Amino acid sequence: MINDSATGSLEGSTFWYTAVMIPRTHTREKPYSCDVCGYSCSKKSSLQINMRTHTGEKPHYCEVCGYSCYQKSKFMRHMRTHTGEKPHTCEVCGYSCSEKSDLVKHMRTHTGEKPHSCEVCGYSCSRKSTLQIHISTHTGEKPHSCDVCGYSSSRKSTLVTHMRTHTGEKPHSCEVCGYSFSRKSTLVTHMRTHTGEKPHSCEVCGYSCSEKSNLQIHISTHTGEKPHSCEVCGYSSSQKSKLVRHMRTHTGEKPHSCEVCGYSCSQKSALVTHMRTHTGEKPHSCEVCGFSCSQKSKLVSHMSIH
Repeated sequence: MINDSATGSLEGSTFWYTAVMIPRTHTREKPYSCDVCGYSCSKKSSLQINMRTHTGEKPHYCEVCGYSCYQKSKFMRHMRTHTGEKPHTCEVCGYSCSEKSDLVKHMRTHTGEKPHSCEVCGYSCSRKSTLQIHISTHTGEKPHSCDVCGYSSSRKSTLVTHMRTHTGEKPHSCEVCGYSFSRKSTLVTHMRTHTGEKPHSCEVCGYSCSEKSNLQIHISTHTGEKPHSCEVCGYSSSQKSKLVRHMRTHTGEKPHSCEVCGYSCSQKSALVTHMRTHTGEKPHSCEVCGFSCSQKSKLVSHMSIH
């Protein structure tokens, strides 16, 4: 066999490839190694690709956007971002994607497979990236930080959303009223003001609302829980927002100011009432005699005469 190969016999050369090259997948022989990093492989072509990570060579170039890379397979996947080609399809639901790895992850939504697990608490998930984010809840690591204010997060997506507080970008807009938001989740909640949907309900009294946070606040009316407390005087509340307003009675902070006369106050509702002294608006009226006023408390006092 070796003699046939040496004489250039096509049959012998083919047999030599079959007998010598293929078994490396079984023997794990890796005769090709990188002098720079020590990486070893069974194919010369794989070594050539590895060398490009050291030389910076990127021979595969996209004529559409100028993207370049050192692997042909990566280049082919990139081109699908331009062509929209999605050759990998789910036989269960018809979902399609451009990369095979994405289809593998998608299939786990059907099989329920969760191959990635946390060694600390046993939490398991279908994606490695999700596990990495989870691990940060144990380590406290927050690798994604804001260059503007120093805010840091364990998730890149959270940082992207945070950056919009600086840029003012609001990419999610309501098709009904045109109102826009920086977060998709906020848009979803906003849409319920149009649809009337109230998916969060109280198991005690049947109260329902559009936001989960509002349900949690409502639940406290049954439990009596008041987790937000003042360190100065001991005042406690079921809502964090109420504690924030209460703290202004100690700090004297008045963040809400009138653009007409400069009047300032600690609560937004007080500013709304004050503005009526300039606009003349009197939204509270008596059903008996037609008397109207700018404050609800004044209407209550007026009703006592009837």
